[in-house]
Amino acid sequence: MNEKTQEIQLWLRKSQQDLAVAQLLINQEQEYLSIAVYHCQQSLEKGLKGYLTYQDVPFQKTHDLTILNRLCVKFDARFEAVLNAAAILTPYATQFRYPSEQSEPAAEEAHTALMLTSEALTLIQQVLSEALLMEES
Repeated sequence: MNEKTQEIQLWLRKSQQDLAVAQLLINQEQEYLSIAVYHCQQSLEKGLKGYLTYQDVPFQKTHDLTILNRLCVKFDARFEAVLNAAAILTPYATQFRYPSEQSEPAAEEAHTALMLTSEALTLIQQVLSEALLMEES
């Protein structure tokens, strides 16, 4: 396995860890929804950065998933399906991280974030699996 493939796998592993943490937090008896949606945002961010690493696209230090996703769309139109998730999840990077009037998302909002993240990561993993298999052939 080459260095680039290892780096991509590290991005995806971290992405899966964030998704797993979000799932755990949402399912706790005492819900930690603000932290769960933050990890959803982080999960998708790392998945997109993993794909951009595959494409050798330098990306800026950003939590804006829409910017990252638009870079991905340039290489694969299937990423158009992630645009809505990117727009919804981007604010979670900061929205609930600090004390404010709105300190927690609604449970439905957190469950939606988890579903959108899971679907987007499934797509990213599928696209990367296909691409890496083609390179091996």
